[in-house]
Amino acid sequence: MSGTLRFGIHHGAVSVPSLEDSLAWYERILGFKAENVFAIPAIPARAAMLRNGDARIELFEVPGAAPLPESRRTPDVDNRTHGNKHFAFVTEDVTALHDELVRRGADIVWLRHMPQGSAMFIRDNAGNLIEFVQDPIPSGVPATI
Repeated sequence: MSGTLRFGIHHGAVSVPSLEDSLAWYERILGFKAENVFAIPAIPARAAMLRNGDARIELFEVPGAAPLPESRRTPDVDNRTHGNKHFAFVTEDVTALHDELVRRGADIVWLRHMPQGSAMFIRDNAGNLIEFVQDPIPSGVPATI
């Protein structure tokens, strides 16, 4: 094989207790719209692929799933457990985004301006962590709220 193999990020996935409640939250708070809502009988699960610009999130509702443990709801504590932690989006002005998300009623974990850069964590309606880092937005179609 020759040349360079290229790839990009397609989506991150989140398990939620109520697909309908999470679809409404991701649209109201972060501007995502459902591209497709579908069943996955093998799990079994109901799922939805959401999109905002080039950003995609897949939501899963699995009957009888265990709730998110309290330790997974705080970034500095969650890092002490192996496994996937969160997904992160980029914004050119994390403070302005923070102010808008507060206005929309988001559950803000923290906003920090650190030597390595500024970042904010929020929780979705099910307690899942989402990070926003301040940096230039890469070329492509940015998500908008």
